[in-house]
This record gives sequence, structure tokens and C-alpha cells, in this order.
Amino acid sequence: MQALEQLSNFVSRYMALFVILIAGIALFQPWTFIWTVPYITILLGIVMFGMGMTLRFEDFKLVLQRPRDVLIGTVAQFGIMPLLAWALAHLFALPPELAAGVILVGTCPGGTSSNVMTYLARGDVALSVSMTMASTILAPIITPLLTLWLAGQWIDIPAEKMMISIAQVVIAPIFLGLLISHFFERPVQKAVKILPLISVVAIVLIVGGVVSANAGRIIETGALIMVVVMCHNLLGYALGFLVAKALRMDMAKVKAVSIEVGMQNSGLATSLALLHFGAAAAIPGALFSVWHNISGSLAANYLSARMKKNA
Repeated sequence: MQALEQLSNFVSRYMALFVILIAGIALFQPWTFIWTVPYITILLGIVMFGMGMTLRFEDFKLVLQRPRDVLIGTVAQFGIMPLLAWALAHLFALPPELAAGVILVGTCPGGTSSNVMTYLARGDVALSVSMTMASTILAPIITPLLTLWLAGQWIDIPAEKMMISIAQVVIAPIFLGLLISHFFERPVQKAVKILPLISVVAIVLIVGGVVSANAGRIIETGALIMVVVMCHNLLGYALGFLVAKALRMDMAKVKAVSIEVGMQNSGLATSLALLHFGAAAAIPGALFSVWHNISGSLAANYLSARMKKNA
């Protein structure tokens, strides 16, 4: 078990490098990961189940104890990122499926890796976790409606089917993990140390599957989409930071909001795109998965090193 824990820590620490490596292999040797495509939804469910196992029912009290902070962060999450995605899709005149994919990334809830990055940035981890929970719980309603509103001009949006998909792929696994953690606390505490290993494996397989399924299209349009993804992510960090600062939150909270807003649940975006929009719409989510792990690490290091005195 100790060896697995050490492996889990190692894989978590260098997750960004593993994602880049697998994406590169899948891009130039698509056959290596094409087999994972039918299992992407299941793999995302595994990641969400792992997230649920790390939670406690007491964690939900944080949302009620800090309503103003969580409300600011959640409104920023679902306000800044979707509108940024819509603006970038227009600015770069993206084809319909790619535009829908970028917007879908923007309308998804915050990603779980934001909690780790907030910790590394010496930010308010409790606020980050609360924001992730709040946006994830709201996602079955807000994500489809925002996608319908912003991407409906490009392609047909099956909002009701998306709501069901999010409930099945995100809410149900998290709730199941939460229940198992509650009723089997002692064995779960032992198992939770190796959960990062399972989650990272699932995430890199998702990235590998999407990249392999769209290798040709990525080679054709990858540079453009990567620019869009980078702009979306970096502007999300910056605007989240400015909004929190303007509302006079302390620096620890500002860091949490900035990182939480900028980092999306791109795995969910990828899964929803494959289920409802087509393979090409999954490209932005896959590239976002690669990029935000790199930028998140850099942002965390910057915020930690340059703003210690204000934290």
C-alpha cells in the first residue's frame, strides 16, 4: 500500500507532464488510445466518484457558513467563463462544432484540480472546495441552459438530455462516493491516499481518447484552438482575480476565486461534447485539459511566491 501511495503522489505531482506525454502520443499514434473513446463517460464517472469519496457531509456546511464568498465565486464562475467563451468563438470566427465546444468548456463547473492549485498558491482552500461543490451541484441546470443560450446560434443544443447526462455522470457518482465515505469511513480513509493515482489515470485516458479520435482535425486546427483555449483560461484567471479584488476579498480568497474561475471541469465538457455534439466539439475540452494543468501550476507558483505578504 505504501508503494501505491508513493506512486500516487508522484503521478499527482507530475500530472501535467503525463497529460502532455499522452496527448502527444495520441496525436501522432492515434491507434494507441482510440480504444478508450467508448469508455470516456465511464472514466469521467470514476473521477467524480473519487471526488465524492474525498468529501464529507460536513463539507457542505462551508457553503452555508460563507454564503457571500461562495456566491461571489459561483456567479463569477458561471458569468465570466461562458461569456468569455462566446466572445472568443466570435472573435476567432470558429466553425460551429468548435465554437460549441469552446462554449461548453466555459459553461461547465469548476474543475477539481483547482483545489490542489489553490493549496499550492496558499489560497483559501475551503473556499475553493466550496465553490467547486456549489458549481458542480448547479451544473445540471445551469450548464445546459447557458450552453443553449450562448451556443444555440451555431448548433442544436439538447438541453434536457444534457441535464440528464450531467446528473448521471457527475452528480450520481459524487453522491455515491459521498455515501460510501460516510458509511465506510475507516477503509475509505486508507483508500483515499491512492485515489489521485486512479483519477490521473482516468484523466490521461480521457485526453488520449479524445486526441486520438480527432488527431487529423487537431493537426489542422490545433494551433488556432490552442490559442483560444489559452486566452480563455488566462483571461479567466485575470478577471476572476480582478472581480474578487474589486469586491474587497482578502488575498487568500482572491487567489481561490481566480484559480477556481480559470480552471474548468474540461473532462465533463469533453464527455458532453462526445455525447451530444460530435467528436470535433470535444477538441477544446481535450486541449483545455492539457493546458490548464500547466497554467494552473504556473499560476499557483506565481501567486504563492509574489503575494505571500498579502496572503
